[in-house]
Amino acid sequence: MAILIDEHKKVLVQGITGREGMVRTRLMQEYGTRIVAGCTPGKGGQEIQGVPVFDTAEEALEKEGSIDVSAIFVPAPLVKGAALEAMEAGIKLLVIVPDRVPIYDVLEIDQEATRRGVKFVGPNTLGLCSPGKAIVGMIGGRAEFARQWFSPGEVGVTSRSGGITTSIAYYLNKQGIGQSTIVHVGGDVIVGLPHSEIVKLFQEDEQTKAVVMFGEIGGSQEEQVAELIAEGKFTKPLVAFIGGAAAKEGTRFSHAGAIIEGGRGTYQDKVKRLKEVGAYVVDNFGDIPAVTKKALRSIS
Repeated sequence: MAILIDEHKKVLVQGITGREGMVRTRLMQEYGTRIVAGCTPGKGGQEIQGVPVFDTAEEALEKEGSIDVSAIFVPAPLVKGAALEAMEAGIKLLVIVPDRVPIYDVLEIDQEATRRGVKFVGPNTLGLCSPGKAIVGMIGGRAEFARQWFSPGEVGVTSRSGGITTSIAYYLNKQGIGQSTIVHVGGDVIVGLPHSEIVKLFQEDEQTKAVVMFGEIGGSQEEQVAELIAEGKFTKPLVAFIGGAAAKEGTRFSHAGAIIEGGRGTYQDKVKRLKEVGAYVVDNFGDIPAVTKKALRSIS
């Protein structure tokens, strides 16, 4: 089944006439994603790679019917307006690709999404891929690479790092381990669907038999996953790698959301808690495929 996206979901691209919007639309289309419309204020009436362009998300829905997902490729200061517009039009999943979105804008997006029952991935995300079905965002870079690196299977991937998201799927694939859905949750302090929300979706997904999680120092996403395991709300095998073992307090590790402050969010605390609840915690990144095979054997 996969989670969040598949070949049937209808996708709108907000900011489709910009450089990123055009390039990533080509990636998504070539992979098989069902792109039905794009929108950029003042650019309505154009076509980008055969996709009709409208001035607003609401107009796109009026002309094309219901739309399931919006992929947002607009400059960071315009993200809040685009996200609110998509939600007002009735779209229930947003993939917010840009980084440097002001944190107060993200808080407003989150508040409105909660009120409307909308999910969003990101900001600062490469997006997500359900191998063999669809890509939303920019994960994989080019469709030909995504087809080589990702393959359909029964392992879900959730990661706080864009590059590592792709790397995990690539190395799993090399060892014959396919993926159900690959999700880069985003690298910012506040994201719409953190690890805990993604693993809950994987818990309900029949295709997903185990999950690989790439965590980082800072925040509490990984500890929240551990609590779900402890409470019996996530029962599938979890293979976890935590980045930032050598980071000191106040040092940012890779992303805005990966920073230890006030002794919270340390590598040691995350690893300790995950081990306590029975997760397979991997010390060496290269061991992820072998440990994932072990985890799958444990349920076969």
